[in-house]
Amino acid sequence: MPSPNQVRPERLDKSEIRIRALSGADAAEFSRLRLEALENEPQAFGASPEEHRATPSEAIAKRLGSGSNERNFVLGAFVRDQLIGMAGFYQQDGLKARHKGHVWGVYVTKQWRSHGVARRLLSELIDHVRNRREVEHLLLAVAVGQKAAKHVYESLGFEVYGREPRAIKIGNKYVDEDLMVLHLSRRPDK
Repeated sequence: MPSPNQVRPERLDKSEIRIRALSGADAAEFSRLRLEALENEPQAFGASPEEHRATPSEAIAKRLGSGSNERNFVLGAFVRDQLIGMAGFYQQDGLKARHKGHVWGVYVTKQWRSHGVARRLLSELIDHVRNRREVEHLLLAVAVGQKAAKHVYESLGFEVYGREPRAIKIGNKYVDEDLMVLHLSRRPDK
């Protein structure tokens, strides 16, 4: 059976793409795709490939082991058991900040872009988080030059609320990030 990188996306039935929460058993696939993301899209992520390579596989497995944890999880998109996309979520712990959820690490391997994978990942993440009444809005940051990613976020209801200049530094170059929010519920101030 050919691997997903050999299967042409246009010949694949979209029902063959499965979305599920990652677990510790997915650590090797997650690590592979995360490294690909950091190497291929350095301006899109705050972490570096060097930092990722230095992270012990046990630490990655432990992080994903909490995959069923409602406050911290990573969803993966799979084609024939190979991870082709991911999106992470974490909720802040403090009493005054737990109303905020954060989306991080959204990435789809290049061959599978423009096939709705990111939209499906994010839609499932949003649906999952919507069930947590405690989380009132989702926050994310997107590099100013990441137009396709920003378009997906906006199509799902995220709005820009600010910009962080020089958010990421790669060598001697800086990347600004647009800060985006999706309001899950509008609760009146008391």
